Amino acid sequence: MRHFGHIAPAAREGLFFQEPREFGADSPAGMLSAALGATLYSPATRPRLADDVIKQAGRGVVSMVLCLEDSIDDSEVAGAEENLVRQFADLDARGSEVPLLFIRVREPSQIVDLVSRLGRTVRLLSGFVLPKFTEERGVPFMEALADAEKACGQRLFAMPVLESPELLHLETRREALRGITRTVNKYRERVLALRLGVTDFCSAYGLRRAPDMTAYDVQIVGAVIADVVNVLGRADGTGFTITGPVWEYFRLQERMFKPQLRRSPFLEGRAEELRTALIEHDLDGLLREIELDRANGLLGKTCIHPSHVAPVHALSVVSHEEFSDAQDILRPERGGGGVMRSAYTNKMNEVKPHRAWAERTLQRAEVFGVAKEDVGFVELLAAGLTE
Repeated sequence: MRHFGHIAPAAREGLFFQEPREFGADSPAGMLSAALGATLYSPATRPRLADDVIKQAGRGVVSMVLCLEDSIDDSEVAGAEENLVRQFADLDARGSEVPLLFIRVREPSQIVDLVSRLGRTVRLLSGFVLPKFTEERGVPFMEALADAEKACGQRLFAMPVLESPELLHLETRREALRGITRTVNKYRERVLALRLGVTDFCSAYGLRRAPDMTAYDVQIVGAVIADVVNVLGRADGTGFTITGPVWEYFRLQERMFKPQLRRSPFLEGRAEELRTALIEHDLDGLLREIELDRANGLLGKTCIHPSHVAPVHALSVVSHEEFSDAQDILRPERGGGGVMRSAYTNKMNEVKPHRAWAERTLQRAEVFGVAKEDVGFVELLAAGLTE
């Protein structure tokens, strides 16, 4: 699979200076953690789940979470587990390419049990999402994952969700972060990414952000994100990929880029089609939040609606300017440091302070590609939405 692999090769060639690389479930963990992109959640109760998975793969989704936790009622868990087993068998029989698939469980015992029940179809599973992750809850989850991995003989990743009240409350946050750090460091080779459960954070205070506000505008939430990145997202080799929080809104009024869409030569003959699609999706708040995610050290995003996928992926593509700066900073002859004017002549590139940024940028470029010099977000979004 690859990002933007659902669009025609000729269209990709017109968009990218460097096309996204192919990857698969057996790719190195570092590459997969950067490539997760918009991770689409779906309740495990859906009766046509296999159809949904294949359909979303055809629309550019590269990672999905099939949820047995908060998205379903407590009384539905047993039936949802049975449904997962059936749907995996259906997917396996079809032989179609599927995204990276993860199951969000409630309890550690579900991990070993589900791996056993999936049988040979476990080959389609990339791992498990672990809710309300703390040191106390996390260790049993990680031990169960190790047991399941041994039982099936297949690499299985964990994606812990950081959403517990202990992490939110100021008086317990520091120790909670220390405990989470101890746990994920102990099982580092199995931790693909850390996910943020901002809806649970808001719930603890009876809050819900409006569609014109980002998670960072809710200051109590923004403070937690900052502390999580501070401790667990460092660029010194000790950090983990941390993904952006879920965006809850979809199908709102149009408020989106009409002048830009009319001017774009890439959209000639298709601008009206794209504008019609955008009428149903108020993306302003989502776009601001994606930009703030990246500015605050997060990569990828939890998504609960397919309409969020294309914007997340379009804004994950490395611009030609970013790529040029990163390459200049990492040139071997720059190893001793120094400062230079960027090739775009609009900024200073300082080799030592900007090196970690440049390395992360080239990692993102590997999986999301580099846009051509005259290609921007609107063109990339149009390609993702209209193919």
